[in-house]
Amino acid sequence: MNPAQKKTGPRVSVVIPAYNEGDGVLPVLDRIFESVETPCEVLVVVDFETDTTVPVLAEYAAGEPRLTTLVNTYGRGPANAIRFGIDQANSHVVVVTMADGSDDPRQIDALARLVERGVVVAAASRYSAGGQQVGGPFLKAFVARSAGTSLGMLGRVGTRDATNSFKAYSTEFVREVGIDSRSGFEIGLELTAKARRLRRPVAEISTIWLDRTVGDSRFDMKAWIPRYLRWYRFAFGPELTIDQLRVQAARIAAQNSR
Repeated sequence: MNPAQKKTGPRVSVVIPAYNEGDGVLPVLDRIFESVETPCEVLVVVDFETDTTVPVLAEYAAGEPRLTTLVNTYGRGPANAIRFGIDQANSHVVVVTMADGSDDPRQIDALARLVERGVVVAAASRYSAGGQQVGGPFLKAFVARSAGTSLGMLGRVGTRDATNSFKAYSTEFVREVGIDSRSGFEIGLELTAKARRLRRPVAEISTIWLDRTVGDSRFDMKAWIPRYLRWYRFAFGPELTIDQLRVQAARIAAQNSR
């Protein structure tokens, strides 16, 4: 730990939901700790203590004090793991990234700086100029691109990639608006939509996303698209107060839980 972090604590909390990644998480952690220059903590969240990632994390943490393993108590699934991780964050900026190595950790610093400068959501965009999506199922990529570009152009949400999970958030903003998603990876879209309806600033940088080469994706398009669509529609509309937003978001959450 560098002297600045020891005195002031982390400036960015990196939250990584993980599910039976085993040794596959090692290169991801290596790249994060090699790349991130901002004083940070890395919170890897698993759903149960017998997850195959846990012993690998324990051995890694013996030599890396910035790494913490958290066992999610909010319920299984990536949405609950991300919620749990954000609630345990000890900094004003939280970055959500995946354990599969698809995201570029060299961009964590840039995303965090955008939040420190005042935006509430900073997105790593595959669909802005200079961005790219390499690999992955065609239909999934087509749906994500269509949703992201239409929201960016028509909904003016501040990013062309609202569905990407690789984002930085103001921790204060997330705790103010809450996270209503309970399954899937729609949190990135949800929080972007909430920022838009509150007219809070959102920004983006371009990124190159690479499909995972180890393990299987947990993205279930058939089950999760209806939930994504509700948050997509929610992004369009007049400015809301925080109380109005909470009421409307609760309705969406109730629909998504059926």
